[in-house]
Amino acid sequence: MSADTAPALKHLFLRDEDLRLGIELLFYAYRDFTGEPDRILAKLGFGRAHHRVIYFVGRHPEITVGELLTILRITKQSLSRVLSELLRKGYVAATPGTTDRRQRRLSLTPTGVALERELTENQRNRVAAAYRAAGAAAVDGFKRVMLGLVNETDRATLIGPAAGQGRARSRGA
Repeated sequence: MSADTAPALKHLFLRDEDLRLGIELLFYAYRDFTGEPDRILAKLGFGRAHHRVIYFVGRHPEITVGELLTILRITKQSLSRVLSELLRKGYVAATPGTTDRRQRRLSLTPTGVALERELTENQRNRVAAAYRAAGAAAVDGFKRVMLGLVNETDRATLIGPAAGQGRARSRGA
């Protein structure tokens, strides 16, 4: 390959057909990634909105309702409907904030922790298998692509220092 053709080959993945395939792969991956959790949730009368709340409350114990709204980008009404049900059925607990008693801090109950583990187990296994099959360089590339799809504000939170603890730090916990 000559030096003249290398730059042209470097950007072949930006062709419309390749971009459409990437979009299609995201749709298929999301379908299969959510399939088993959807079946578990359906047995409980829950849906994907419940799954997202359970996941992020489990990932960020003591998260405030406002912080959860920021992550999920849904209306207060939508969250209220889902959260009320999870509270009523004993999957999530709400406690008042330590400095602002009007604040509600959310945590999973033991029942919620068990459900989150069950929902996440299949997804963790899928991701682990895909990572093993692809190898370290591909995993790094995948993370870069996925971060590239995330908006700048959330991207900064996800890749910042101690990213998994980012929301806890911002709450002064």
